[in-house]
Amino acid sequence: MQRRSFLKKSILTGLGLSLGDSVMALSSLHPNSKSITIIHTNDMHSRIEPFPNDGGRNANQGGMTKLASLVKKVRSDSDNVLLLDSGDFFQGTPYFNLYGGELELKLMSQMGYDASTLGNHEFDNGLEGIKKQIEHANFNILSSNYEFTDTILKDAFLPYKIFNKSGIKIGVFALGISLDGLVGSKNYGKTKYLDPVAIAEEMVEELKRKKCNLIVCLSHLGYSYRSEKIDDLKLASQISGIDLILGGHTHTFLDEPTLVKNAEGHTTIVNQVGTGALRLGKLDFEFSNSNKITYTSSRNLTIY
Repeated sequence: MQRRSFLKKSILTGLGLSLGDSVMALSSLHPNSKSITIIHTNDMHSRIEPFPNDGGRNANQGGMTKLASLVKKVRSDSDNVLLLDSGDFFQGTPYFNLYGGELELKLMSQMGYDASTLGNHEFDNGLEGIKKQIEHANFNILSSNYEFTDTILKDAFLPYKIFNKSGIKIGVFALGISLDGLVGSKNYGKTKYLDPVAIAEEMVEELKRKKCNLIVCLSHLGYSYRSEKIDDLKLASQISGIDLILGGHTHTFLDEPTLVKNAEGHTTIVNQVGTGALRLGKLDFEFSNSNKITYTSSRNLTIY
């Protein structure tokens, strides 16, 4: 895949964002600063093995087995790493039909995922299917705007999680898409869908109260729609305070993240890395001694 290397001047809390394939190591920029690496996936769709060697454009690429090797390499190069996923890790290959999601969650656990969220395809085997499989997840599955109070999944998911890396507090919350029309009603039962914009505002306020230095949204809303339907770009423009939106659902292959500056002057980074574990998103954040973001670089890595 063709990649471009460039430097964009943005206003991310008044700082610069370097996007592209050729980026100086953060440690060489400010040796006394702290750095956090966030790597992320979305819409892996039970792609355990690489795509088949059938002559197609994705032949021998992608898949969770190859992804695991790249994740291991990133961890060997960086001290403070968070591995996140934006949903739809279920459904798409016979592995899901055979094992119902067990294999996907076990592999994600072995790779050391820190958090994921629910996509619409996590509901394909109903609430019972989710409940049966989540015991295999040794990581946090977050859900902020699905209310499961009147279902068998009551109290199964946290609305947000705060991770502490070398004194940097990273607050992560998660938004799912409306299930009506995407999922059979019997599969989500009495699950209530809450307005993602209102919930995002609540989450940002809460995470700011908790003194988070970086606020991340795992979104399965979709990157962009021509309609009024809420998407990642609209969310970023309407809510001030989200530093990073890691998206899913629309299988959008971004060569580099999109920067959205809202009316209050806050810039949000929006990224999405397609489907099938064909890419791994990688963002490096550098922080000052007072834990303020001073520099960010980004690369979307192809998984060969």
